[in-house]
Amino acid sequence: MPAAKKAAFKRVVAKRAAAPVARAPKAPAAKTAPAAEAIATAKVPEAAKPARPGKSEKPKKLKLVRDSFTIPKAEYAALDELKLRSEKLGQPAKKSEVLRAGIMALAAMKDEALLASLSAVPRMKTGRPAKA
Repeated sequence: MPAAKKAAFKRVVAKRAAAPVARAPKAPAAKTAPAAEAIATAKVPEAAKPARPGKSEKPKKLKLVRDSFTIPKAEYAALDELKLRSEKLGQPAKKSEVLRAGIMALAAMKDEALLASLSAVPRMKTGRPAKA
């Protein structure tokens, strides 16, 4: 059996050696044009470009930021109430979605309405709350 394998291997090697190697012809070097310009003007055949179906259909991923903050218990409870209301209305929402919707609503307000909303919010001491 080893002799048969060697013979088959030699046939494959002989076929590959006999087959002509397809190489692209070298383009003459242009001394007047810079290399970057030559690369930019070179055309790539359509068949050589990798096909990626649906690539343009995907939305670009958003960069996310993780943050933490202190919030009074009453306002935290209001978040839960808003989540329950949205669930009853047939569109359940996460806490972050409720907060983002609030930010979008504030961003859509005119300056006077925004200042009125911000003045209704009491100031808090920043940082972590003291342990009880």
